[in-house]
Amino acid sequence: MSETRGARRLRSAPWADKAFEWLTRVFAFVVFSILAAILVSLLIGSQLTLEKYGFSFIWSTDWDPVKEKFGALVPIYGTVITSLIAMLIGVPVSFGIAIFLTELSPAWLKRPLGTALELLAAIPSIIYGMWGLFVFAPFFADYIQPLLTRIFGDIWLIGPLFRGAPNGIGILSAGIILSVMVIPFISSVMRDVFEIVPPVLKESAYGIGCTTWEVVRNVVLPYTKVGVIGGIMLGLGRALGETMAVTFVIGNAYRISPSLFEPGNSIASALANEFNEAADPVHRASLIALGLVLFVLTLIVLAASRFLIAQLARGEGKST
Repeated sequence: MSETRGARRLRSAPWADKAFEWLTRVFAFVVFSILAAILVSLLIGSQLTLEKYGFSFIWSTDWDPVKEKFGALVPIYGTVITSLIAMLIGVPVSFGIAIFLTELSPAWLKRPLGTALELLAAIPSIIYGMWGLFVFAPFFADYIQPLLTRIFGDIWLIGPLFRGAPNGIGILSAGIILSVMVIPFISSVMRDVFEIVPPVLKESAYGIGCTTWEVVRNVVLPYTKVGVIGGIMLGLGRALGETMAVTFVIGNAYRISPSLFEPGNSIASALANEFNEAADPVHRASLIALGLVLFVLTLIVLAASRFLIAQLARGEGKST
């Protein structure tokens, strides 16, 4: 009797496998369908702007709803610069935190510090924005901005970046707040990928006299480079699309200034500030076009990260 039931199960197994295979295909198709639906809806919603301005919308600095003049260059500039500042600050700090947690931290400190990172990642962005506006911005204006002006203000090339009124809000403030927000994400991913390195590899390196930095550079990083790049891209994606925290501290001004102290704008903050009040069809279409630009920018970043990973994988096993 048991043999007969077993044979029935074996005969029905191919049908179950086939059903499971098609079910997973449907799930995968849903992902592509959602992505395509978002892209199509953005294209349709921004059609008026694309027809009226064409590609000039990308490099125009105008943004005047009264005169129906719209351009995306100022929000694009603010988005890219604040994200770049966030990465320049956040990646080295996250790398140091991950190395400390996996290689140098005493056992009693690993769990509390890891929990603190997870708590920072769970804080809503609006809380970061409120803290940035009411706590960080006054301190930044009174102490940090004057110091940066005295140190870097007269240096050739980079001096104009650190000149201007110390008002506490602007491109640099938004970038620093973004760096605080992305550090928990990047450091958590780096910590997790560093922990998967087989202990025997690190112990062998330590056994032949390597220092901690040599172990990290020659063993840990080559073994985990794909995960490290993935963590950095995760943080960059968070920085590019962040809305509320940036809206509080960036200043929301449609102008491009060489000084990082001056107010600016980003794509996400422009959408948050104006979308509900955009009654004019061209104005609303221009905001949707900004969303399309952010979508394309995110795709470019993702494609660049995949290309970098592919190049690193192609170089594996080659002599240097």
